[in-house]
Amino acid sequence: MPLPLLRPCRLLAVAGALLLGAASGVVAGPGPAAAAPATVGYVRLAHLSPDTPAVDVYLSAPDADQPRRFPAVAYGVVSQYLPLPAGRYAVAMRTAGAPADQPPVLTTEVSVTAGRAYTVAGVGRHADLGLRVLTDDLSAPAAGRAKVRVVQASVRTPVLDVAAADGPAIADAVRFATTTDYREVEPGRWRLRLAGANGPSTQAEVTLARGAVYSLLVLDAERGGLVTELREDARGGSRAPTGGVETGAGGSAGAGVGAYPMIAGGLLAAAVVAGVLLVRRRPRAGRG
Repeated sequence: MPLPLLRPCRLLAVAGALLLGAASGVVAGPGPAAAAPATVGYVRLAHLSPDTPAVDVYLSAPDADQPRRFPAVAYGVVSQYLPLPAGRYAVAMRTAGAPADQPPVLTTEVSVTAGRAYTVAGVGRHADLGLRVLTDDLSAPAAGRAKVRVVQASVRTPVLDVAAADGPAIADAVRFATTTDYREVEPGRWRLRLAGANGPSTQAEVTLARGAVYSLLVLDAERGGLVTELREDARGGSRAPTGGVETGAGGSAGAGVGAYPMIAGGLLAAAVVAGVLLVRRRPRAGRG
């Protein structure tokens, strides 16, 4: 059940998720439905296999000369949504650093329908790794409600229950490498307990905004235990997904998961330099 305000949630793996979207060169940002072309759908990519090393992901359209390449995508990284013209797209995964002409480890196809959104995820253990296309229901919840689903990517606790502390269940017996349907809930701050018959358990504090749609990722933390990440998929029923990231705090949240720390530093440095240049160009008071 919604709780009174508690300590702020710590941010986890934000750089990895944002920079994977930035690497594409075309990232969907917040926007009203009117801003989204009627012929556009949305696709994001995810690595949700705990024991699989980083991979290079390729996304290509039949009429494209070259595929888009997302290098060294690590476990726990989820891209922002990419706006794509309706049609069929091929997704391929290769071991990170492998030549582009090397046969891919996995391939799949996603059929993009205008106005719809999809997550293409590498799921399962490395021994039986597969690519799964999830259809994301980004329609707005009922008035005054929020909507959330559970993406179970933890092998340490292979069957997981997610419930509010002293409150209603969000999802029961969620098996590893599966995703639940979206469920409408009361907005507000929630303290969640994640536990199963086998494996570690944890608690997470998340804030669900009225009118927003979320995916709650459950991951194996780098240093043991579980970690949760709350992804805001859409807000306000807009056709263009927000692609933003809000991260919940799990039992081992401090360890974090994600990628691209050097790129993140470079982007931050670029922003600082741009700000300095703007300040230098601003005329000083009293000068003609």
